[in-house]
Amino acid sequence: MTDILYRPAFELAADIKAGKLSSSAVLEFFLDRVASINPALNAVVALDVDRAKARAAEADAAAARGEDWGPLHGVPLTIKDALCTEGLVTVGGIPECRDNIPASNALAVQRYLDAGAIIFGKTNVPFMSSDLQSFNEVYGTTNNPWNLERTCGGSSGGAAAAVAAGLTPLELGSDIGGSIRTPSHFNGVFGHKPSFGIVSQRGHLPPGENVISESDLSVVGPIGTNVDDLEQALDILVAPNPEDARAYRIELPPARTADVTQLRVAVWSDDRFCPVDKDIRAAVDAAADSLEAAGAKVDRNARPGIDPEANQVNYAIMLMAAMGGGMPDAVYDMMKQLADNSDPADLSLPVLQARGIAASHRDWTRQMEKREHIRRAWSDFFQDYDVLLCPCAFTTAFPHDHNPDMHARTLTVNGEARPYLDVLGWAGLTLNALLPITAVPVGTASDGMPIGVQVVADYLEDRTALAAARMLEAHHRGFEAPPQ
Repeated sequence: MTDILYRPAFELAADIKAGKLSSSAVLEFFLDRVASINPALNAVVALDVDRAKARAAEADAAAARGEDWGPLHGVPLTIKDALCTEGLVTVGGIPECRDNIPASNALAVQRYLDAGAIIFGKTNVPFMSSDLQSFNEVYGTTNNPWNLERTCGGSSGGAAAAVAAGLTPLELGSDIGGSIRTPSHFNGVFGHKPSFGIVSQRGHLPPGENVISESDLSVVGPIGTNVDDLEQALDILVAPNPEDARAYRIELPPARTADVTQLRVAVWSDDRFCPVDKDIRAAVDAAADSLEAAGAKVDRNARPGIDPEANQVNYAIMLMAAMGGGMPDAVYDMMKQLADNSDPADLSLPVLQARGIAASHRDWTRQMEKREHIRRAWSDFFQDYDVLLCPCAFTTAFPHDHNPDMHARTLTVNGEARPYLDVLGWAGLTLNALLPITAVPVGTASDGMPIGVQVVADYLEDRTALAAARMLEAHHRGFEAPPQ
C-alpha cells in the first residue's frame, strides 16, 4: 500500500471522496502499521477500533452517494492523549485519570471530526504534558523511531513519533514550552505552533474537559509530514470559541510572499544565552544558505531588540503562572515559601518557577507589561524581516532520563554538561511573544538524529511562517522517513 504510506492526509481524503481509495482500506493499513511497528515505539497507547471501522464504512458509503464530509473525509488519524476524545479514554499521563472517558471532544478535536476525520487512537504524553520526554505511570515510555534508545520528546512526543513512523497521516498537538516544535525536531516531522488565541484549547487535559477558560501561552496545532497538510489543518482549526463566534471570525492575513526571491530572512543560529550543538547550528545555517541560493535576502546578524536572558526570566515566570493554577494547595504553599524566602537577585530556574506558581495578580500584571514590551520589539523587528530562522532546541533527541528531579538531569552539548531545562531556551525565546512558528526538518546530525528549525513570523502571520516553511521544503529538504 505504498499509495497510503506518508501520503498527505488531505490527498488521502481527496482519493477517498473520488473512490480511488476506501476509508476502510486506509484504516486497516494504519491499524496494521500500529500492530507491527508500535510495540517497539509505544507511541499509540489507546485504540478505538470498532467505532473507527464503523465510521470508515459510513465514510465509504457517503462517498459512493456523492456526499462530501469535508477536507478530511474518511481519513483515519490519531490524537495526542492530552486532548479529550468522546468515548475514548483520555489520560493525559495522569494516573488518576487512567479510566477517564470524556463525554465530549476537545473543540479542536471536534473541528477535525467535523471536517470528516476518523479518530482511531491516542498517542502518548508525559505526566500532565509537563516534560520534554513522553513517559508516564499509565502507559510507560515512548521511544524515538530514529533510535529506540532516545526520547521522542514531549509533550506531543507520541504524536510526532507516530507521524514519523507512518502510524498516522496527521496529528493534533499542543505547545506551551516547545511541545509541538521540540518533538517535531526530535522526530524529523513538520509541526505548526499557531499564534496564541486563534485555536481553542478547550478540552485539554490538564486542566480538563469542563474547564472553559483559556490558559495563557498555550496553543493547539497540527503535526504532519508536509507543509500543505499543516496549512489545511490550520484552516480547519482556526475559529473563535462558540460564544464569541456570534460577533466575529478569525481571518488570518495572506502570506507576505510566495516568491522566494522576495523573502526577507533573518537567521539566529546560535547565541551565548543558550549555545546549541554544532551540528544544529550548521543545519540552521545550511537551511538559510539554501534559501539564499534560491534568491531570498538573508541577514545572519539581525536580532530583535530584546534581551534573550531577560525574556527567559519573564517566560519562566509567566509559564509557571499559567501552569500553576491547577496545582494542589500543598505544592502552591511550598512554592510560595520558596519564593518568599529567596534572594530577590536569585534568577535560578527553580526560584523563577516558584515565583511564577506563587505570583500574585500584582506580580502577574507587572510581568505581563514586560512581555508586551517584548512583543512590541518583535513586531518592530518583523517590519524589516518576514521570518526568522532559529533552532528548535540546543540538542537532538537525547537518551531517556527519567530522574524524577528534572533539575538534577543534565544534557551534554558540545562536550559540556548543561541543565536539562535549558532545552526550553529556544522554545521560550519565540513562544513568549505569542508568535506563530512552523517547525521544519532541515538535516541530520552526526549522531544520526534529525534536526529541525523554527520558522518564526510576526503575530497572526501564520501563513507567512508556513509559506517560508514551504520554500524550505522545496529548496532545501522535505520529510524523510526514519531509516528503520
